[in-house]
Amino acid sequence: MDIRQVIWAAGFAAIALASPAAAAPVPALDDSEAHALILIPLTLTKIDDLDFGGVIASSASGTVTINPGTGVRTFTGGTSGLASEAGNRAYFGGAGSPNQQVLVAISPPTELVSVGGDTIPVTGLTLDGAPMRSIDPDSRTFFVGFGGTLAIAADQAPGDYNAEFWVTAIYQ
Repeated sequence: MDIRQVIWAAGFAAIALASPAAAAPVPALDDSEAHALILIPLTLTKIDDLDFGGVIASSASGTVTINPGTGVRTFTGGTSGLASEAGNRAYFGGAGSPNQQVLVAISPPTELVSVGGDTIPVTGLTLDGAPMRSIDPDSRTFFVGFGGTLAIAADQAPGDYNAEFWVTAIYQ
């Protein structure tokens, strides 16, 4: 063989190797099914606002806490409360499709602010249980309570302090 025959044979072999193989026949797939789950629109309604009640500040700092499950208010440090303004937990009710799972999330404020611009830090807002809720199969409802803790400064300025927070419920 001369050099031209070797090059021609090598080129022919390269073309033969680069050619795609014929596809083998594939058997038909089994039948498939389509499903759809139609849900009742999810609702969430505020029943009660979160209210820390009347708090008396002193020369020592302290905290006021609202229990998310019971609404009971407790104090630490130099704070105390007015029995006539006991406050309460935030409470929400929702409705939707029976037995569906709902994720409840909260976007807490970082502080409460008075009309005069004074602030009280919010050290946390909490739920009355796990964030995943199940819609009751009979009543088609679910309920969730929120509490939290405020850090009251020594000699905290008097006033009516407020802030908004957002609660979201999402089907899972």
